[in-house]
Amino acid sequence: MDSDKAKDFLRQIVADDLAAGKMPAPVTRFPPEPNGYLHIGHAKSICLNFGIAEDFAGACHMRFDDTNPHAEDQEYVDSILADVRWLGFQWQGPVRYASDYFDRLYTAAERLIELDLAYVCDLDAETMRAYRGTLTEAGRESPGRQRSRADNLALFRRMRAGEFADGTYTLRARIDMGAANINLRDPVLYRIRHVAHHQTGARWCIYPSYDFTHPLSDAFEGITHSLCTLEFEDHRPLYDWLLAALQVAQPPRQYEFARLNLTYTLTSKRKLRHLVEGGFVAGWDDPRMPTLAGIRRRGIPAAALRQFCQRIGVTRADSLVDVSMLDFCVREHLEQSAPRTMAVLRPLRVRIHNLPAAVDIDAPLHPQHPEWGQRRLRLSADLWIDRDDFSAHPPKGWKRLVPGGEVRLRHAFILRCDHVDYDDQGQACLVHASVDLATLGAHPEGRKVKGVIHWVDAVEARPARVRLYDRLFRSAAPEAGGEDFTEHLNPHSLQEVDAMIEPYLLQLQSEQAVQFEREGYFVADRHLWQTQAPVFNRIIALRDSWGKEET
Repeated sequence: MDSDKAKDFLRQIVADDLAAGKMPAPVTRFPPEPNGYLHIGHAKSICLNFGIAEDFAGACHMRFDDTNPHAEDQEYVDSILADVRWLGFQWQGPVRYASDYFDRLYTAAERLIELDLAYVCDLDAETMRAYRGTLTEAGRESPGRQRSRADNLALFRRMRAGEFADGTYTLRARIDMGAANINLRDPVLYRIRHVAHHQTGARWCIYPSYDFTHPLSDAFEGITHSLCTLEFEDHRPLYDWLLAALQVAQPPRQYEFARLNLTYTLTSKRKLRHLVEGGFVAGWDDPRMPTLAGIRRRGIPAAALRQFCQRIGVTRADSLVDVSMLDFCVREHLEQSAPRTMAVLRPLRVRIHNLPAAVDIDAPLHPQHPEWGQRRLRLSADLWIDRDDFSAHPPKGWKRLVPGGEVRLRHAFILRCDHVDYDDQGQACLVHASVDLATLGAHPEGRKVKGVIHWVDAVEARPARVRLYDRLFRSAAPEAGGEDFTEHLNPHSLQEVDAMIEPYLLQLQSEQAVQFEREGYFVADRHLWQTQAPVFNRIIALRDSWGKEET
């Protein structure tokens, strides 16, 4: 096992348990609720649960917490499975669902009633909240607490038979309405919900709560280490109470770790859904979204995301991670893995008047990986350069093309601007130029050309739509102070341009990231690839332009 991984406290717990002979190997689980798309916070949990199983030759189960059919959908199930696979992990055995255990959970609920540890409550939701008490005041007992075991069992069976409307009754654990931990004040175990389930159809009209389902599903599967984020710490006493009440022989243990909080990012499913349903983004997989589907479509490599999760570590202390750390991991990975290409995002035509014939040029796919080979570039008399690389009135320190000035064409000749045609608005529309034919791959003595610009051949270039993505929020803390987080949306988070690209880019495999030299890292949109005019998404710029935090 990697020494850095061994340092986190959860892996140390597992190592100690194995050394003590408590189990032959760890069994973990990843238990998402299929009520939305996974986000970057889930990536940390995925890497942790699957990573521990891998590190200690154990197993990780994929189990959906599908106990709330009102909010769940098969679309979310499919997306979650795809995200876990994309991130590079494979679960042990079949995909599991909490609904697989509905019969066993129901039997366990009846057993609690028989033990006088559960009862049917007829308080409505609002009254139940009022009876629950506060952090400083004890709760009040429900009248249903006085029912006999036989009456509770009969009522619960009638609940299952569908005799009552939603909200009429609930099944609650009988624990302690005066407990300091409010989660132990007779929590709800079952609710009536007359709604079809995406796995079980109309078979059930009562559904178990997460707090009831979680520990028992872990026990049914032989989970050894149930890893949760810190918000479940106060639920652990209930987790342990249920396992003890039902006399589980080898009960699993719950451990908590700090969730991932990232600057400039939201990780609330409810708020992410608001962005989607409010039309602020183009769907759950919009490349600006922090969902794993959006991250993948943006082009961030799974390996870079796994590296990020490893570097931020696993602790019990809540903290805010700067998104620049994720950006660093992405750039570090792409620097080594992305082939180099050229694309002109804001085309300006150049006509070379002294080039006798088109020239073929071999350019490396990566300067540090000669084994990757080369790509062929064609340079003819007409080419495209980026409009931002020309200025008729350059600022101080300008190193690109000016009237009468010279630049080096990347991988090619030194080019001189002889004169320029302008349109009716005073914008340059055609640069007339000449090249020094002796400078292909050569640096003439006594002549220093400071600027190097990229280009594409106008004859061979292909059109493409390029989406320039940036951070979705202009504030590092869009939720701070309880403000409307949509007020902090970055109006420049997406800009689209019609670009010209070198033909090599049409040979790319799906989801292959590339560097557009001098522009950044890009990927062909996985849903719009190999169309008549392909669409490229900017993964990340070559360097961070967010020098100062906006608030």
